[in-house]
Amino acid sequence: MILSCKNICKSFITNTVLDNINFWLEKGEKAAIVGINGAGKSTLFKIITKELEADFGQVIIDSKCKLGYLTQNSSLTSNKTIIDEMLLTCQHIIDMENKLRDYEVKMSKLNDNSEELTVLMKSYSNLQHIFEQNNGYGYKSSIRGVLKGLGFTEEDFTANISTLSGGQKTRVSLAKILLEKPDILLLDEPTNHLDIKACEWLEGFLNNYQGSVIIISHDRYFLDKIVNKVIEIENTQSHVYNGNYSFYIKHKDINREIERKHYIAQQKEIKRQEEIIRELRSHGRDKLIKRAQSREKKLDKINVIDKPTSVNDTMHLSLSPKILSGKDVMTVTNLSKSFDTKELFSGIDFQIKRGEKVALIGDNGTGKTTLFKIINNQTTSDTGDISLGTNVKIGYYDQEHSSLNANKNLIEEISDAYPTMKIGEIRNTLAAFLFTGDEVFKKISSLSGGEKGRLIIAKLMLSNSNLLLLDEPTNHLDIVSKEILESAINNYTGTVLFISHDRYFINKTATRVLELTPNKFNNFMGNYNYYIEKQQEKEKKRLLELENNSNQINQISKDKSVPNTSNKNDWLKNKNEQAQKRKLQNQINKIELKINELEELISSIDEQLCIEEVYTDPKKSAELYAQKVECEKELEGLYEEWDELNL
Repeated sequence: MILSCKNICKSFITNTVLDNINFWLEKGEKAAIVGINGAGKSTLFKIITKELEADFGQVIIDSKCKLGYLTQNSSLTSNKTIIDEMLLTCQHIIDMENKLRDYEVKMSKLNDNSEELTVLMKSYSNLQHIFEQNNGYGYKSSIRGVLKGLGFTEEDFTANISTLSGGQKTRVSLAKILLEKPDILLLDEPTNHLDIKACEWLEGFLNNYQGSVIIISHDRYFLDKIVNKVIEIENTQSHVYNGNYSFYIKHKDINREIERKHYIAQQKEIKRQEEIIRELRSHGRDKLIKRAQSREKKLDKINVIDKPTSVNDTMHLSLSPKILSGKDVMTVTNLSKSFDTKELFSGIDFQIKRGEKVALIGDNGTGKTTLFKIINNQTTSDTGDISLGTNVKIGYYDQEHSSLNANKNLIEEISDAYPTMKIGEIRNTLAAFLFTGDEVFKKISSLSGGEKGRLIIAKLMLSNSNLLLLDEPTNHLDIVSKEILESAINNYTGTVLFISHDRYFINKTATRVLELTPNKFNNFMGNYNYYIEKQQEKEKKRLLELENNSNQINQISKDKSVPNTSNKNDWLKNKNEQAQKRKLQNQINKIELKINELEELISSIDEQLCIEEVYTDPKKSAELYAQKVECEKELEGLYEEWDELNL
């Protein structure tokens, strides 16, 4: 055990946030802390890092452990460039490197047989061994790899940190923490400022990370890929599930169903006892009244189970646009857009049919939001045409929530937009989007980003719009709100085109995926998993072609005769170097194929471990888990070998 939280309690004035939180973390374990916004997840992190003091309970951390903590919004202040800030994490290696250079200079000035040279050579050899163990020859490559993995380009490396945006500073902080390699990583919403490629890179990094990791994240796909334990904070209490996010969701539903049955059974028993008490009292005899009083005392001592609630209890709306559009909703032909000398995209062609739920994905900066603004007539394209079908009316959701009036409350916002709606109808609509009781009278200015997002979606789905353009609708939403939004979109009979980096959300809602790249526009007739499947097939084909080409080059090289020239020795040397390069490339290609196979096998094992007949069979689940551990060890070795060969 590397970390333990025992009976952690924390209140702010009269508001209890955490009450008897209990869990522990083993060495190398990856865990997630989940719960609605305001559940106390970040508060728990601050208690673990001693930024806050618990009212009761204790956090026990191995004294030899080093903690690394990434907050949601980095407060990193530095006048250094990005690359110089990263080099600070390797200062001990740089010091060793400088010491080795000093040794080399001193040794070059000494006689070959001197005793001092012998001593220096021994010191040099010992230090060089430590230097190699600390990745001395690869630390610069590691820094570049981490920065590029998190979405920074070579040109960004020399940018001054003081000039960066908040999101970029958070990415720099994340890169720095990853390079420091602490024993326990605490990551609070690490994917908030990452695009899909950067998320995938971070997944690979954390899956191969030797230390322990605790993650707070609303990115369910990300959690599914990394964690093997989920700590849920709900109603101030903690519940631990030993599996990934999908395992947690499945077993939470099972537990909720068990709770529901217990609640129903208890309610029946309470009603039965109350009926007996009434019957006993109705006779009016002292003896029977005493028996009734005895039963009442027992009834008062019962620990009454609260009625279990779930997200699905609140979502019963059938969401249909008021005006039906034609079958052909939108046709985009030869669209292009540039800013100054930078071309965002060109030659964009696609069609959208009525009822489709289409996800638009792509790296940051490829022009997804610009494309939305062109469709919504907020900016113009350089070339091309956008044709809307019959009766198509666009509803637009922007990331800034600019369509809301901060001075109104929720009821007023809906009522002013739709004057014919009755208060009861408005309340029902708001309840479907998790606004209940007095919450409907809250000022919009006091809402969180996630609450504003839910309100805008509710307004859009009540409008005359039948084509919804949603730009990052899940940003700032907690998991429950995302589930509400997924349910709303899946129940919506109109057409939806949305931009999202939330792969779990895309999987749940998209019927088609459009990928925007600098060079082309790709169309995938399925959800995100289908998109990934096609990408993997494409990569396998590429690696196979590389291997075949390499084999052809080897064969051609064997068939060539040695030229009869005075430079024969140089030619032989060059030929040998080329052969070595080809051999290395072949090894790299084979390792990459093996890595892909192992990653797919591990993913398949994870899926099997979530199947009821497997996880309820201890022998079978133990065998699968042991196989997974062996695969992960082999994968780790392959990554190291791949890195060494590339270097």
